[in-house]
Amino acid sequence: MKKNPVITIDGPSGAGKSTVARLLAARLGIRYLDSGAIYRAVAYVLDKNGVPPEDGAELREALAKLTIHMEDAFITVNGKDVTDKIRTPYVSAIASKYSSLPVVRQSLLMIQRQQAGESGLVAEGRDMGTVIFPDADVKFYLIANDKVRAERRWKELREKGQEVELDFIMGQIQKRDNSDSSRKTAPLKAAEDSVIFDTSELNIQEVIEGLAEIIRSRTG
Repeated sequence: MKKNPVITIDGPSGAGKSTVARLLAARLGIRYLDSGAIYRAVAYVLDKNGVPPEDGAELREALAKLTIHMEDAFITVNGKDVTDKIRTPYVSAIASKYSSLPVVRQSLLMIQRQQAGESGLVAEGRDMGTVIFPDADVKFYLIANDKVRAERRWKELREKGQEVELDFIMGQIQKRDNSDSSRKTAPLKAAEDSVIFDTSELNIQEVIEGLAEIIRSRTG
């Protein structure tokens, strides 16, 4: 396999991107970039500080003052750990609103690209292969049917002690899909050269094995 490859994993919420990307990165011995966590963290802080998801002087000034640092599974904004505060349905919803703004995406673009450095990485999100790393060595686009995605998210939240109705999760996922795929800037879509991989009927280990085999075949 090529030394220090850049692998991108895009796809809608609940397709398994985060878990798969993290485990795949560990298997390959390279860094893991959770771009969704960056957007969630920014949205959480901006919302908490009363900065609305509207392009203007207030938002631009707030973005200019943000300092984001990622280390393994932890993320801090302006020196404060927000890791455990950004995985809620509410933050997911507002993250979509902020991330639809070109000024927000442009502000965070270089932060994400800088994560690759010279060590390579597995980057997951919604526009990793189309915008952030268009020259990635291998690009994946994970999909899964709506029911499977909603159940995965529901179980994840329950394990964290958050009781949410499954129907509500389903509605949130479908709303997020529509918002992400219809936005003008960096819409959710598969890169032309990406591998479409359906995770609906597969467990995590089967997905990891499948992706790892494709990476080996494409990077030598």
